[in-house]
Amino acid sequence: MSRKYKFRDNDKLYFVSFSVVYWLDVFIRDEYRLVLLDSLRYCMVNKGLEVYGYCIMTSHVHLVVGSQQEPLQDIMRDLKSHTSNQLKKAINENPQESRKEWLLWLMERAGKKNGNNKGFQFWQQHNHPIELHNNALLQQKLDYIHQNPVEAGFVSSPEDFTYSSARDYAGEKGLLDIMLIE
Repeated sequence: MSRKYKFRDNDKLYFVSFSVVYWLDVFIRDEYRLVLLDSLRYCMVNKGLEVYGYCIMTSHVHLVVGSQQEPLQDIMRDLKSHTSNQLKKAINENPQESRKEWLLWLMERAGKKNGNNKGFQFWQQHNHPIELHNNALLQQKLDYIHQNPVEAGFVSSPEDFTYSSARDYAGEKGLLDIMLIE
């Protein structure tokens, strides 16, 4: 992994993205998106994670985050570890999941290829954090996050996508209590 992308300054905001191994479309089901949202809420309340923007796509997540408490790399590590375990459990226990065996097999396969894991891997290894050192870059990343579902053809307007902070920025109530950038 490149050393170029690291959380260097905890006083800054960061754009982070993380993807499911093999870019698997896991987040097509609400119950899996809710696991991720619950974990984000937990980190916000208990670890000091500040979320300024988010979008949960089918195979990946984009966030604009900061923290005045715990180091961001620790929060992201814990978030990914916890959601990995919870999502594995949710997939395994979901009687409606027709892809269960295939998904779990691919995630076990990815885990066995990676010595950092114990035979299972849900998320790809990296977060690719980008420090948002000015307002123009921050706005560019928020626009990118909010346009992602539009570009994918899921909705025609960013605020129509339920699993995004675009609703909050359009004056509507979103699913997370985010911190708005004015």
